[in-house]
Amino acid sequence: MAIIEAFQTNQQLINKLKNDKHLIINDTQFAETILKEYGYFNIIGGYKSPFIDTNTRQFINSTTFEDIYSLYQFDVQLKKLFLPYLCQVERKIAVSIAYAFTETFGNSQSEYLKINNYNNTPKNVPKINKLITILQNTIHNTQHAYINHHRIIKGNVPLKILVNALTMGNISNLYALSSHHIRSKVSHNFINVNERELEQYLKVLVMFRNICAHNERLFSAYAHSEIPNTILHKKLNIPQTGTQYIYGKRDLFSLVIAFRYLLPQNDFLTFKKNLVCIIKQYFKSSNRLTKSELLKHMGFPQNWENITRYKR
Repeated sequence: MAIIEAFQTNQQLINKLKNDKHLIINDTQFAETILKEYGYFNIIGGYKSPFIDTNTRQFINSTTFEDIYSLYQFDVQLKKLFLPYLCQVERKIAVSIAYAFTETFGNSQSEYLKINNYNNTPKNVPKINKLITILQNTIHNTQHAYINHHRIIKGNVPLKILVNALTMGNISNLYALSSHHIRSKVSHNFINVNERELEQYLKVLVMFRNICAHNERLFSAYAHSEIPNTILHKKLNIPQTGTQYIYGKRDLFSLVIAFRYLLPQNDFLTFKKNLVCIIKQYFKSSNRLTKSELLKHMGFPQNWENITRYKR
């Protein structure tokens, strides 16, 4: 039987936080305004975990509403930083796939709709058929004027045009299901990344891309897939449990490592500089978490800033 909670006003929720959960609320009007603007679940439900005593389920002594809201704002800034770079990598991979595929098979849309132009192993066939259906639907059922123009006026939608309307998940699948020849050509656009490693990076990037796009919690997110082990894991002396690195595999730091390999050097340096600033700014707004605690929640080793000291 479903458990249906009774409706509670924002004021009732605030009273519950104060009286039952021992959260300090210095400005009730401010708290009510924030909950009205962003929602109880998005603020409290999303960002309370670092401040909760796991035994009592109450807030740790001296935790304030402002502490939670500061962590929320920190996460907002992280998403604003990460998303454009995710889109940059997405665009480069999409363009690279379209170029390699067209160079190999030509510019006709019929070529990327042929199952034989993919890595059509028995295991892959159902996935390829699903992908081709998505590509066909994108050609014929889209609101994108540039695709409609090519379909109606020119009678052909080249892959270089179509990829602009695909999701990052579609792009990831397009890469994963392409032939070894195509994947090899694409991976050569990135320094010290082979085709298998790029496929692993893409799976993780897709999840974090979706988190940013849907405004979900980013700072402590974990991917279902993991990036490959890299020389950076070793150089940073990231501790291991058995043979598994405890940081930089599925967490947000794994995305930073992916950027180190997939972004141009100057872009990564700019990204890192801005990330350092966002972390420093957080501690100006709240001192409830130590730097060590925050980095642990993010999956960052304490020496993460040394990532630019080492070659990829």
